Order: sequence, then C-alpha cells, then structure tokens
Amino acid sequence: TLQWETVGKQFLEYEQVAPFLIPEDQQRKLLDFLPLFLKAWEQSAGIIVFPNIQLLASEVSKLLTKEIKRNLNGKPAEEARLALEQLLQQKGEAEDGHLLLKSVYLLSQTDLRTKWNIIGSGLPAALMQCLYLFFTFPLKESCNDGEKSEDDTQTQEMLVEIMLNMYKEEQGVEELLAADKLQSLIIATASLWDQCSHSWKVPTSRVLRTISRAQTKNSIVYLQAVDCIKIAVQNLFKLADTLPASDVCEAASIVLCFVKDSYPISSALLTEFESNDGYQLLLKILLRCEGLKQSEEDPYLDEILDMLTCLTTCGKTELKVSGNIVHPQLPHFDFEWTRSSGMTVKNLQAFQVLQSIFQKSNDQHLCGRILAAIGTIWAWDRANFFLLEWTLQPINQFTDIIHFKPPSVQVQFFRLVESIVLDLSYIPHEILKKVQYLIKENVVPFCTLTALQCLLSMTQKDLLFSDIFRDSGLLGLLLALLRKQAKILRKSAGTHLPGLEESTEKELNAVMLKMVAALTVRSVRNTVVLKDYGMVPYIKIFLDDECYRSATLSILEQLSVINYEEYMSIIIGALCSSTQGELHLKLDLLKSLLRILESPKSHSAFRTCSGFNGLLSLLSDMEGALQDPPSGLWTAFGQNCILELIFYTLRGITAALHLDPVNSNFFQRNGLFEKMAEDLGSLGCFWTQGQCQITLSLEKKRTFAEFLDAAFCSSEPFPMWLRNCIWILNFLDHMVKGTLHQESYFKERKPEMGEASRGDQEGPQAQEEHPVAFRRPDNKLPASDYRLWGSPEEKLEMRDCTIVHPGAVCVMVRLLPKLYKEEHVQLSQEIQCAVADHIQSLVKSEKSRQVMCESGLLSTIITSCQNAFCSESHPLHLPLTRVFEKLASQAIQPDVLR
Repeated sequence: TLQWETVGKQFLEYEQVAPFLIPEDQQRKLLDFLPLFLKAWEQSAGIIVFPNIQLLASEVSKLLTKEIKRNLNGKPAEEARLALEQLLQQKGEAEDGHLLLKSVYLLSQTDLRTKWNIIGSGLPAALMQCLYLFFTFPLKESCNDGEKSEDDTQTQEMLVEIMLNMYKEEQGVEELLAADKLQSLIIATASLWDQCSHSWKVPTSRVLRTISRAQTKNSIVYLQAVDCIKIAVQNLFKLADTLPASDVCEAASIVLCFVKDSYPISSALLTEFESNDGYQLLLKILLRCEGLKQSEEDPYLDEILDMLTCLTTCGKTELKVSGNIVHPQLPHFDFEWTRSSGMTVKNLQAFQVLQSIFQKSNDQHLCGRILAAIGTIWAWDRANFFLLEWTLQPINQFTDIIHFKPPSVQVQFFRLVESIVLDLSYIPHEILKKVQYLIKENVVPFCTLTALQCLLSMTQKDLLFSDIFRDSGLLGLLLALLRKQAKILRKSAGTHLPGLEESTEKELNAVMLKMVAALTVRSVRNTVVLKDYGMVPYIKIFLDDECYRSATLSILEQLSVINYEEYMSIIIGALCSSTQGELHLKLDLLKSLLRILESPKSHSAFRTCSGFNGLLSLLSDMEGALQDPPSGLWTAFGQNCILELIFYTLRGITAALHLDPVNSNFFQRNGLFEKMAEDLGSLGCFWTQGQCQITLSLEKKRTFAEFLDAAFCSSEPFPMWLRNCIWILNFLDHMVKGTLHQESYFKERKPEMGEASRGDQEGPQAQEEHPVAFRRPDNKLPASDYRLWGSPEEKLEMRDCTIVHPGAVCVMVRLLPKLYKEEHVQLSQEIQCAVADHIQSLVKSEKSRQVMCESGLLSTIITSCQNAFCSESHPLHLPLTRVFEKLASQAIQPDVLR
C-alpha cells in the first residue's frame, strides 16, 4: 500500500506539471514514471491500488497510438512492418515502445471504464493497422518468421490480448470503422492465406472472431458498403482450387463467422453471402475435405459444419408446408408442434449443402458429422423433422444410398432413423418401406444387419409394429430367409464352416430370429402366420447353436400359446436327444420349459408328451456325474453346473406337479418317485456299495438346517460328496413342500467385472424370474462364493410347512442310508441322524400326516426304512420309529403300519 501511495504521489506530480511542459518533455516524464508503475504492479501480485488509473490509461494509450502512427507515417508497407516490430520489441533494457505496450496490456485487464479510456484513445484502429501489416507481410528469410525468440512471443501475446480486450466491446468495434483496415484484413485472410505470416495466422483468426462476436449495426453497414463478404467469397473460390483443404477451411471459417454472428442484428451479410454463391463455395470446400486422415482433420472443418447447421434456422419467415400423416401412428403421437423455441428450419439452402455433402461423399468423418448435424436440428425443435422430410426428404433419400457408406456411418444413420420412433413417437412409413427393401435386397450384409437391428428396436417399443411389419410383408420375408438358412444349417450339420462363427451372416441370422421373436411376442396372429408357413420344423433347427437359442426358444414359447402339445413335443424331444456334453443346451431348454409350466394349461401337454420320463432320463444320463474326482465327459464341467442341471430338472418336475392332481397321481402311480430316487442315488455322491453299518453314538448332533449353514455359509471344510448330497436333499426338501419350482437356490455373491452371466443370453423375462447365475465351466467358483437363498430362520420356519408331494419324502428316505462314506463314518452318522430328524419334523403337523396317509405311500416308506435300518441298535431306528408312530396316530388303516 505504501508503494502504491508513492506511485500515486509521483503521478500526481506528473499531472500538475504536464500542462506546462513541451510535448517531448511531457512524454519523457510519463515514460520515466511507467517503470515505477510496473514495479509496483509486479510486487503487489497484480493488484492495482491507483486512484487515477483511467487518466493513466488514457495518457499511455494516446502515447502508444502516437508512436505507432509515427513509425508508420510515409513508409512502404514492409519497411513500416519492420519499424513496428522494432518499436514494440524488448532489447536488453526496456525500450519506450515495449514499455508502453506492457503498460497498456496491464491496464486493459482492469475495469470497464479504464478499458473505455483505452478504446477512446484511437488505439483500436492503430493496432488493427499493425495486425494487418504483421499478417500480410511476413518477414523475409533473413528474419525467419518461423523462429521467434521468447521475447518476440511475449510481445505478440501482449499485443493480441490488448486487441481481444478492446474488440470484444462494441465501442472497440465502432472505433475500427474510422479506418479501412478491418475489411482489408478480412479480405486478406480470404485471399492471402497461403502467402501470409505463418506465426500471425492463429492470432489474426482469434482477433477477427472476437470482432465478429461484437458486431454492431454500424459495423455491418460498413462491411456491406465495401462489399467485404462478396470480395472475400470470390477470393475464397480461387483459394479452394489451390490450397490444402484444411487451410481453405480455416480461411473460410473466419468469413462465415461474420455472416453467422451478424444475422441476429441484420440479415445483410447473409444475403450478400447467398447472392454471391456462398453455399456453392461451402459445398466445394467441404467436398475437398473428403479423404482427410483422422490425424489431419481440422477443427475448422467441424466449425464450418456447425455454423452451417446454425444457418439452417436463419430466415425471415417460417416454412409453410403441409404433409400427410400416414396411419397407423403410436397412440401418444401428437402432431401439435411447439415452435416457441424459435429454432425451426427456415433456410433450406443451407440445409441443402449438408444434404448434398452426404449424397456426394463417402467420407466417414464428413458423413458422420452431417448425420450428427441433422440430429442436432431435430433436437432444436421436433417440428424440424417434418419440415425437412416434407420438403427435401433427406432421410428418405439417404436410405437409398446408405449401403454405399462406411459401416460406422450406417450404424449412425439407423440410430437416427430409430430416434424418429423412440424420440418423436412418429412412425415414418415411407422410410420404413425403404429400409425393408434394403433388407430384402441384402446388397451389403452389414448394412442389412444394422437396418434389421433398427427395426428390432422399434418393434420392442410398441406392439403396433407387430401388425405393421406383418402387413408390410417383413414377417413373411424373414421367415423365408430363415427357412433358407435352416436348410443350410441342417445340410452342414457336423461340418466346420470357416469363419462362420464370427461372420456378419451368422449375426444376421441371430438378429432375424430376434426380430421374429419380437414380432410373435403377445401376437397370436403372427404366431399363426409362422405356423401356417410351416416354419416350426425349421425354427427348431436353430436350437443347437447357442447364439441363436434364446430367440429360438422365445419363438417356440409363443407357439405354446396356440399349441402346448407341439411346444412340449419339441422341447422334450430336444432334451432327450441332447448329448451328455450339451449341458448348457439342457439348461436353456429346462428354463424355457419352466416359463411355460407356469400356466396350468400346459401341464396336461407335458404329461402326454412324456415330459416326466424325459426329465427323469436326464437324471439317468448323469450317472456318476458327481463323483469326486469326476471322470469321463463330466470333467469338462464344474460340479456347480451339474448341480444346476439337477436343480432345474427337479424344478421342472415340481412345476408340472404343482396343483395338478392328475399329474401327481400319474407320477406316483407309475413309480416315478422310486425311479427318481434310483437316479439320484447313482449320481456319484451317494453310497452305492452295499449295506453300511453305523454303530457309533453321538454326544452332540447338528440339525439339518445347521448342516446347510455349515456346508455353504461358513468356512468349515466339508467333503465334496457331502456338500453335493446336502444340495440334493435340500432340493428334495422344497419339492416335498411344493415350492421347488419357485426357488432360486444359488445367488452369485461377487460377479467379476467384464464377465457375462448366463442371464445376458436370455430374455429380460428370464433374467427377472431366474436370478440363478451359475458360472460356465471356464468360470468355476468354489462353493464358498455362493450362498443359500434365504436366512436360517426362514429355513427353520419352512419345517412347519404342509407336505405337498409325499413321494418326495419316499425319495429322501431311500437316499437316507446312502449318506455314507467309509472315510467319514462319524460325519455320515451325523448327517443321517440330522436328515432323519428333519423327516420327522416334516410330519409334525396333523395336516402333513393326513397327506402322507392318504397318499398310499406308507407301505413304501416303511419298507424302505426296514430295508435300511432293520436293527434296533441302529442310531436311526428310534427317530424313524417316531415317524411311524406319528403316522399311525393319523392312519386310516392302522393295520398297515403294524
């Protein structure tokens, strides 16, 4: 503060004596003061505390203006340029010119009133003349323009910053009109871009763009009066034939800035631009940018395209068009446009440049930018789509040529088409007809694929598209194409087709199936069309390939709506004919089957199509699958995958039995519970080597629920055979209660980033209803990475549930003596006792005992127990005797129990 007080006193002395001094002494007095001012500024971290700052700014700016004019007066242009450079440069000790320049630079960054004093000094016009000379007359080879010292660069930056600070104010622009250098500089950029000073190109561009943004009515009148835009356009036409495309773009972008920025004030410059073939110039320049490498792409190209996009809304009157809305349309489509944004298209000439570029160029960047511009125009006002499509028809016309464009442009184009439906809620029937024709011709498979994905996205939005694409013939076309592909697949079964796995053709087949699936979802009429086309035998051919399977199953599930028997026949047949190694095919088929079995109407078809025997045959085929260590083909699969298959098989059986007395009676009457027990017992984790003898006495016994928790929710080491046995018994426990078909036993705790679960390959419905997320064989996880669904308390509460399927109790009893391994005798006895106690708890309620007695399975249970535990010394003799006593108290025929 003391330093600024000292500086202030010295400037006050200057003010007092200046009027009495001759100009030379007054100038020297001011120049002697400036070093003190600059030193105070540097030592106060740029904070100026100076009461007479406006007067100082005015005095310094006038002196700098005077010095510039003195160095320019009467000299040829090149000599004047050199003189200016010598004036403003710093050489050793600060020269007067550089001292003045630095002072004005600092003062121009202060408050607005100070800036106005600088502007009023005449400095704006003087610096514009400097800029014109620096830009137009490059240094000769002896003073290499490309090699600049640090001081030269600093001088240039200060000079440019002063101009930017002055010219962003309207007053600064108005001051320029007194001289002729503004229009001269604009025209110079449009005619001498290849001959100008290289180091002054960017600074000149920055200054002119700043002036453009601050244009006034007077500046526009001035530029129009001197035909500035007309001459610039004519000169750019000449440059467009000779200069590199990026250079022409840079020069043209400056001229276009003045045209665009002036429009909100006056349309005069735009009119001058248009009447002198300005749009043809832009078309010529932009087409010259075709083929630029990614590294060569210039920001000025994008800037021109952005400004051209803005010009599409520059017009005096709204477009008057009348179009015909083709029906049907989406229910929520509203044709009442809202034009309050003022951003509707009014300048079709400007848009035609964009349209012509897309039609004439196959350049990836250019075409992509045009499509992005169209998307921007639509976003400004939803009416713009209709205004353009009912006049110039850009999207309609682009559809005819899109297959000639690069793949990335095709993807972008069809996303734009998709947005018409998704964002505007409008169905463009004419455009969709052309897209459908594109699919039919299939000139470029990738383009066909992208077009079909677009239509698929629309179809998934609203059921109305199911009718539209059926009536348009698309459904029939897809069915014919799929029939052809199915025949090829059937003919090539077992042979390797090189590259097919990753080819576009294979992906196209997958999308066609997804499209047919989307068209048949909740559309009985379309499903009937598919059946009438005789497509069912061909569709099921696609089941074998995993990339087609999800969509194929979805189609077959829709078929079940009109014919459960046909669906069941296909699925059960595919399950039975699948090989031992096709574990994932079986899982997908079972999950599909479960979705259909949710409808009670499907249960009869399941039974008549040998569904029960089919699912039990899956268990029979898994003999030895859970051996430890695994052997044969089962070594390729993790035990979690095998357990998952067992789970879904039992779950399917439970679903078919659920609330269906006929199916339950059929299953029991045909001894299928006994077969299930036999098949489960041969999986490899149960004891199969004759009678086991256990005579140990246990001090402390764990319950079945505690075994579950210990096996899966704790770090206690458990042998693999026992872990697998507990899983299966847990499945059976829920089957007894009739809830297995509603369960999802395993929940993945920590999904790894980047890994796709099986749910990703299933439909959304499947993901919601079946949250099981087993890993594939190459993604095996230890059992500790999974947890039981439900808390221990919930499992304890389930003990009191009513028995729904007594036959499942028989299965548990038959498996009870097989819970044994010679190397784990004590653990074997403990789990047997726990399961026996659990079976006892199942018949705890009176209703459960009644169900057991009425089932007619008492003799079966008793026989099983007698065969397994005939000795009274066996640890299980007492708990099982209690089971019989409880049943006897409820039995209709007590003699049976005796």
